Amino acid sequence: MSKEKIVIIGAGSLQFGLGSVGSVINSEVLTGSTVCLHDINEKNLNLVTHACQSAVEKKKLDFSIESSVDRKEALRNATFIINAIEIPPRFKLLRWDFEFPMMWGSTQITGENGGPGGFFHSLRVIPPILDICEDIQKICPKAFFINYSNPMSRICLAIKRKFPNQKFVGLCHEIAHADIYLPIILDTDISNIKYKAGGLNHFGVILEASYRDTGKDAYPEIRKKGLAAFDKIGNDPRLSLSSDISLIKYILEIYDYLPYTTDNHYGEYMSWAWEVADLPHGREFWETYESYLASSFKITKRTIDRGKGGKLVRSDGERAVPIIEGILTDSNHEELSVNLPNDGIITNLPADLVVECPAIVKKDGLHGIPLGDYPKGLAALLRTQASVQDLVVEAILKKSKKIALQAFLADPVINSTSQAKNILESMLKLQKKYIQIELE
Repeated sequence: MSKEKIVIIGAGSLQFGLGSVGSVINSEVLTGSTVCLHDINEKNLNLVTHACQSAVEKKKLDFSIESSVDRKEALRNATFIINAIEIPPRFKLLRWDFEFPMMWGSTQITGENGGPGGFFHSLRVIPPILDICEDIQKICPKAFFINYSNPMSRICLAIKRKFPNQKFVGLCHEIAHADIYLPIILDTDISNIKYKAGGLNHFGVILEASYRDTGKDAYPEIRKKGLAAFDKIGNDPRLSLSSDISLIKYILEIYDYLPYTTDNHYGEYMSWAWEVADLPHGREFWETYESYLASSFKITKRTIDRGKGGKLVRSDGERAVPIIEGILTDSNHEELSVNLPNDGIITNLPADLVVECPAIVKKDGLHGIPLGDYPKGLAALLRTQASVQDLVVEAILKKSKKIALQAFLADPVINSTSQAKNILESMLKLQKKYIQIELE
């Protein structure tokens, strides 16, 4: 029987909170554990807590549900922490990140993880996450930290640099697109396809693919059939409005490797992506996602208020709990896609970088599976982004406006010195009350 304490930070986000607890309480390995929910939004936190307690009581499960708006109290005796914080109002700020740099002529796409928008997203969210990690170091230094927040690569790199002893992993579910793309291209069930993928978060490709029944290399078929197959993929309802794939087709055609994300994310890191990507589709996804979450919140709140919130506490299908189970049982199982420090995983990218890669889960944590040299053409793109991430994190850790400007000037979606300075200065003023640190 497990006696773990799993702290879920950002639990007031109803979808994340209910799904994370749902995954924990459906785990036999974690039976007997305490789940502590933490958020600074007490009203939403109480909603989630009530629903989760109802689910445990109704099913007579051996789990304890706690909650606290006091982070230090929540972290006491924690063994695992799952984090997914955002700075509110999330979508208003992401809209600013996208629109204001473009007003100055930047060719960025989305602005969530890359470009000047990605810088300001980093500037808002990295300092509070580092504060969380500082508390972990003081209160529960042996706890394992699992991050879902974006910008994933930059957050994880900042943790690696400021708290080198912190055990952590970053998780993103973009790899799930491969399970949709590959069966359609190769005309076989995903269970018959073995693949290996990696790169940077939201900037990775499938590196190897083969048929399990024959052992035959599947990449020649991917390259031969992929472009035509994307006409079917673009209409697949499982991809919904995230199925902007014009850029993904272009990468496959020019670089001979298949990205496992969509234009909306992959295009954030390149100066020319806006010419190729399906830009309207990408914006439509964000607008629809915002509406969906707003509608979902109202429905969820009504259900909880009617005393039926327990039925909403269901497993979210994410990988945090399988990883926790794997650490506790020394499972040695493989995770397809995680974010870890580049300790010899991709050999032609900088060592001081966090890469996305497959990994083996053991009792002492996750061990990235070596991928060797990344394809040269794509490695050139990733190295540019690695340099930008290096400067972004350095600017935040040193609270330096000069290094921030250097990060802008290194970014491929910035076109001039005046543009870089104008975006930086205007956005610092615009978002001042949402940023915890002051750049000097």
